[in-house]
Amino acid sequence: MVKNMRKILISIMIMSVLIFVSFEILTSSESIMKTIGFSFGVWKNNIFPSLFPFFVLSHILINYGFVELVGELFKPFMKLFKLKGVSAFVFIMSIISGFPSNAKYVRELYISGLINEYEGSKILTFTHFSNPLFILGTVSIMFLNNKEVGILILFCHYIGNIIVGFLFRNYYISQNDDDSVSFKKAILEMHKKRISNNKSFGEIVSEALLNGINTLLLIFGVVTFFLVVTTIIDNNIGLPRYYQSILNGIFEMTQGLKYVSLLDIPLKIKGTLSVLFISFGGLSVHMQILSILSDTKIKYFPFLVARVIHCCISSLIFYFLFDYFCLFI
Repeated sequence: MVKNMRKILISIMIMSVLIFVSFEILTSSESIMKTIGFSFGVWKNNIFPSLFPFFVLSHILINYGFVELVGELFKPFMKLFKLKGVSAFVFIMSIISGFPSNAKYVRELYISGLINEYEGSKILTFTHFSNPLFILGTVSIMFLNNKEVGILILFCHYIGNIIVGFLFRNYYISQNDDDSVSFKKAILEMHKKRISNNKSFGEIVSEALLNGINTLLLIFGVVTFFLVVTTIIDNNIGLPRYYQSILNGIFEMTQGLKYVSLLDIPLKIKGTLSVLFISFGGLSVHMQILSILSDTKIKYFPFLVARVIHCCISSLIFYFLFDYFCLFI
């Protein structure tokens, strides 16, 4: 009886929140519309152009044996993290394209049977790389108005990820790869994968385009949802601007970065908070990753723990290196 009452109360709370959100959308339509416009601008100007080419390219590369090629050549490097060589594909592509693409690459390897759910969960923990152009362009120039600080943010964010990889290296140990590397074997494995593919190039490209667009629309929806939630919170809770910026950064990274850049605080603190938000990713990015991996058995909790560790490590590194870095610029 008590258990049933608890479920009823939860249902009432959920419905109350939904009614409240609907009421806010109707009564605060101007601010909500501005938020949606901002969300679309971020998606159109940053997310779509930076991710779409790599989503399409990664699908084609997987079908033509690139995973097998780098998997053989990068075995020694991935051995440092006690993972199969094929996981190097996710590592390399994530550095180039940025999150949440790592979840899409992990999913594709998992669906292809190249990794299992534990390896996928482990790879996710240390491939949470922000797009370098986003940090060096949007964050450093548009938000912080300091190109040099963007280089330090990028360095601390990436180093923090590598440290997380070493911390999680014993989470699950892959046993299938040998230690030897053969360029000939890499070429033959790539060739074997290409000729075993029964789909035409046109079919592969069509699949890549459709999957890429669907994933990007999903990302747009999640980003918009969290931006609307933060707008409703801002409209109803009169927090000081400093705490409002932190709250926004926890929910949606880009909005938090924008608000932090407008604060009247030292550049050192702005940079530290920026690294923290980027390394955590915001709940919006977490939801995007959960959505992308929803049809797999890959676990989210290790990723969450890794992000908390990552944002602490990278922000501390930035804070202590900032004064030394300024001496050389």
